[in-house]
Amino acid sequence: MSYKALYRKYRPKTFSDVVGQEHITETLKQELASGKIFHAYLFTGTRGTGKTSCAKILAKAVNCLNLQQGDPCCECDSCKAIDGGEVMDIVEIDAASNNSVDNIRELREQVNFTPAAAKYRVYIIDEVHMLTISAFNALLKTLEEPPAHVIFILATTEVHKLPSTILSRCQRFDFKRIDADKICSRIKYIADKEGFTITDAAAQMIAAAADGGMRDALSTLDLCVGADRNIDEQTVAKVCGMAGNEYLLKTADFILGGDIDGALMLTDEIYADSVDMLRFVNELITHYRNLMIIKTVRSQKKPIICSPAHLKACEEQAAKYDIKEIMSILRILQDALPRLQTGNRRTEVELMLVNLCSPQLREDAYSLEKRISQLEKALSDGNTAVNSDTSSVQSAKPVIPKVNRSTTAADAPVPNEDYEDIPPIEDEYAPEPEDA
Repeated sequence: MSYKALYRKYRPKTFSDVVGQEHITETLKQELASGKIFHAYLFTGTRGTGKTSCAKILAKAVNCLNLQQGDPCCECDSCKAIDGGEVMDIVEIDAASNNSVDNIRELREQVNFTPAAAKYRVYIIDEVHMLTISAFNALLKTLEEPPAHVIFILATTEVHKLPSTILSRCQRFDFKRIDADKICSRIKYIADKEGFTITDAAAQMIAAAADGGMRDALSTLDLCVGADRNIDEQTVAKVCGMAGNEYLLKTADFILGGDIDGALMLTDEIYADSVDMLRFVNELITHYRNLMIIKTVRSQKKPIICSPAHLKACEEQAAKYDIKEIMSILRILQDALPRLQTGNRRTEVELMLVNLCSPQLREDAYSLEKRISQLEKALSDGNTAVNSDTSSVQSAKPVIPKVNRSTTAADAPVPNEDYEDIPPIEDEYAPEPEDA
């Protein structure tokens, strides 16, 4: 028997098993328990948040013979047949590859046939935003007034691309990004079931990389289990091609201290470890975003996904930074992303780090303000020599030569004999003598 991926093996079977979407699952359970079934549903949200899973559960629930407070029982013949993929009345359509008007016309002809084995014929159309305008127009009438035995469930990650005429004909449910703590709990639950270990820091690292998507988190977990059944932060960083928290803290310290040599040598080490440079910059952006949150958010609980130990390290580092400098660095990192897509990534990262470590090379308002402040402070302190990033001021105060008024003609310098006598210059503005 072939290996089954963790996200497929632990796909929820009932609404109660769905993690992080209680605002949706509870509503659907109440509607089903009261017998309220709509003819068209729209599930929208980011990838890996449970849209397709909830669509399959809903298709099973409307055909369940022994509904349990809105949840499918998973024990009746209908539930078992649907779980086994034996029911032809549950039709899944990938709109990315079946997006033409001819595909929708074929669907319109099929909906007229009554279900073969189930109570309802359910059409799950995934990535529905990929349909063409003609296909949407062909679907409109059927979607508005389908036969009584037909239910449509549309799923999309880009709801803004759907025509308003489609939106108005569906009951819409918006799936949220799943909370990092809930993803961590699910990861630990699966680890316990599968018989491998994972540290809290590693689970937090996977949850942060997943960006609210449970499927992405479980796919990453699958990769880590293949490398080592005792998963820690180093395992996650190595498997996913991530720089890791230690590298990020070191890089930020080098930038703060203006240590170009240290920053470039560390980048060389990261590059040798096969860390993708684009991902490294994205991780740096996340790191400085965390520093910005620490500096600005006064609430005890901050919107940062990381382990308590790493959060403490970030707080210590944030105390050394000025908020204006953090924002300046974030802008430079963001500006570097488009160039990384087309140029030599390693070179672009090295150029970016030299720029970050050298305020005199930056042209943003904060860097200019900082350099001016340094010069003003040096001038006010009266330093005889100021070594700044932009210039070397030899004297903070102007030196005016003293003139000795008692100098006599004998003390005057002897003219050079090589020069001819030069007549005195007449002052054309001298006053004319008065008449006697």
